[in-house]
Amino acid sequence: MILLTETQYNPPLQYFRHVLRADGLLIEAHENYCKQSYRNRCHVLTARGMQPLSIPVLRGNSKTKTPITEIEIDYSQKWHNMHWRTIQAAYGRAPYFEYYSDYIRQMYERQPKYLFDLNMDLLQLYLKLLKLNRPLLLSAAYQAEVPEHVLDLRNKIHPKIYPDNLHVKPYTQVFGKQFAPELSIIDLLFTQGPASISYLE
Repeated sequence: MILLTETQYNPPLQYFRHVLRADGLLIEAHENYCKQSYRNRCHVLTARGMQPLSIPVLRGNSKTKTPITEIEIDYSQKWHNMHWRTIQAAYGRAPYFEYYSDYIRQMYERQPKYLFDLNMDLLQLYLKLLKLNRPLLLSAAYQAEVPEHVLDLRNKIHPKIYPDNLHVKPYTQVFGKQFAPELSIIDLLFTQGPASISYLE
């Protein structure tokens, strides 16, 4: 089974659970940008609870549809510094922060022009850290209908759609007495390290 999905910024655990069960990963490269989705946001757990991190983007005329590969990141707001400081504050004392932090920080330091490129770089990094060796391809064109062997999860993993078919197993997190599900994959990596893949299974 091939998994078809959009790129996401520091995707949630649900994303990688589906990747684990797939034979390959097909990224939609011909969609239009969609606001208020995981394409430019993620959730981390801080001392104040779950906090969203959003990447500001440049869209020109917001009334027109913009291809996802043409969405530029707005670095004038210094969001990358704020995101990294938040991640450091949230996970600096996590067991595996020092083990993974340099790899992730380097992604922010590259400052790619386009959101699509940043998300792809991060996705490839997380697949490597999780040792998820899956073929990774980009779609050749947009198709509303896909073949039977393709699982279409485009716009199905979304901040406003709670995965009611997902059985979430609690694991030890840095903050909070109550387990917070559906955080970014970085929460799992920093707290569980190499055992992350076993958790996803």
